[in-house]
Amino acid sequence: MEQMNIVIVGHVDHGKSTLIGRLLADTNSLPDGKLESVRLMCERNAKPFEYAFLLDALKDEQSQGITIDSARCFFNTAKRRYIIIDAPGHIEFLKNMITGASRAEAALLLIDAYEGVQENSKRHGYMLHLLGIRQVVVVVNKMDLVNYDEAAFLKVKTEYEAFLGQFGLVPAAFIPIAARDGENMVTPSEKMPWYAGKSVLDHIDDFTQAKDKQELPFRMSVQDVYKFTAANDDRRIVAGTVMSGQLKVGEEVVFFPSQKRSRVKSIEGFNQAPRTTISSGEATGFTLETQIYIRPGDLVVKATDVPPLSGTTFKVSLFWLGRTPMTVGKAYKLKLASTRVTVYLKEIVSVMDASELQTEDNRREIGRHEVAECVLETLKPLAYDLAIDFEDTGRFVIVDGYEIAAGGIVIGQVASEASAVQKYRAQRDASWEKGLVEIQQRQQLLGQRARAVVFVGDRAPELGKLLEQHLISNGRLAYYLGRASVLSGMGADYTGALGREEFVRRLGELAHMFTDAGLIFMTSMQECDDAELEILSVLSDPFEILVVVCGLNPFSQRVPDVQISDAMDLESAKSQVVQLLADKDVVPEYFL
Repeated sequence: MEQMNIVIVGHVDHGKSTLIGRLLADTNSLPDGKLESVRLMCERNAKPFEYAFLLDALKDEQSQGITIDSARCFFNTAKRRYIIIDAPGHIEFLKNMITGASRAEAALLLIDAYEGVQENSKRHGYMLHLLGIRQVVVVVNKMDLVNYDEAAFLKVKTEYEAFLGQFGLVPAAFIPIAARDGENMVTPSEKMPWYAGKSVLDHIDDFTQAKDKQELPFRMSVQDVYKFTAANDDRRIVAGTVMSGQLKVGEEVVFFPSQKRSRVKSIEGFNQAPRTTISSGEATGFTLETQIYIRPGDLVVKATDVPPLSGTTFKVSLFWLGRTPMTVGKAYKLKLASTRVTVYLKEIVSVMDASELQTEDNRREIGRHEVAECVLETLKPLAYDLAIDFEDTGRFVIVDGYEIAAGGIVIGQVASEASAVQKYRAQRDASWEKGLVEIQQRQQLLGQRARAVVFVGDRAPELGKLLEQHLISNGRLAYYLGRASVLSGMGADYTGALGREEFVRRLGELAHMFTDAGLIFMTSMQECDDAELEILSVLSDPFEILVVVCGLNPFSQRVPDVQISDAMDLESAKSQVVQLLADKDVVPEYFL
């Protein structure tokens, strides 16, 4: 049987947990004795029995009568298996509601017939639209409180239908129910003869299954690359979860945003028989015929499939949940699939109150519970799809500090004339307070040209330190700065919350200061890609960066100035780098 995820949303106390409990009971989906045990518990505590108690397992939920976290339960009909997600309705738990709804293909949205449409009812409707959930049935609950009056039902229907229509969400149906008493839940209600539509259960079975993701283009976000060394095992396994499509051994794949290419050599699995195909939903791994440098967060696409978009600037629609407003120019962390990058709010196109749909222009910040259409910018290129085409690679969350502060979707690509790093450097240089000594004087005094040398690879720190010792011993002024030194010094406040790009930016600033002082500056990075090297190069301008790669070349665009094989000893490697410095006129020829 096929399976479908359905989320139940609505304002607090509008009856979501009661509806689910009743649905489970009426379809005989409860474990043996569960209903009786809850009834007995209520009798012992002198509490009236509530179907919601079947789901509200947390003590805080039972004592306060609200759902705090998203609860999941299961039931079957003759048509399919269902996973139902009970999402919290209280405004303080909107994050939890979004988390639950993001896993659903369809939704039931509850509104209390007596209380009517609430602000959170509107927010939840917009959130479903933002998350791309188009199959929605609006359930008008607690009709018993309005004496099953058709006019009360039509009032809610007219008001809410008009609200949803403002952003193009058309519900499949409006159903009047009394969940506690089972009216219109599974069978038609005799108390509402004026309603001739289907029951809640019938409408659930009418939801259509999403298109099989195996039929979509291949997408897999790299979670990690596993390397093996024991027993001469030289495999490098690209690991991740397939989000859509299928991939076979021998097919060519492209990694975005670097656009490096290779072919699948083998498909790997722990304790599994050899296989030749992987498909949507599988957590798996594969090896490549040609070894290339790959980073976690890269997006894997078949060469024959439609490629994703990539760049540093893109338009989004997001819902802000942060305690403090989202402001232009502040650094945040963006998570999309397994990608983690530093992101900035570049421009606010418009801000809207999700409950009133009133928009404002010319804003510099986005307040809590506001929806915004805006432009985001990253320091490094990001691979993504439009959410309307691929949900998994078009949805994202934004983290402020250590808290999820926003959820959103990508709605468009934006061309950028200058990168965020270039604009940052221009601002820095414009306000840089220069001394009276020119760089030419410093270089003449020191008998060398200022340069930054970046060593990349597993043996990079050893080679960098050895070169520093050699240069100092021969009268040159050089300084080696390792990663740990950066983190304990200029990066003492760095926690990684903003992403690796912030570390690279700080390293670039240090390279700029050391070279501006006339020194030969050296640093090492065991891992580096084209985008990170570009950040270092832009920030170090006007001084050239020299690149020394130890082992596998991680770059697709930059050709290393020197590439050292794993088999070469360090002394020979050092001599090659010294020759490079002489060839570039960094040190005099006689220095050799």
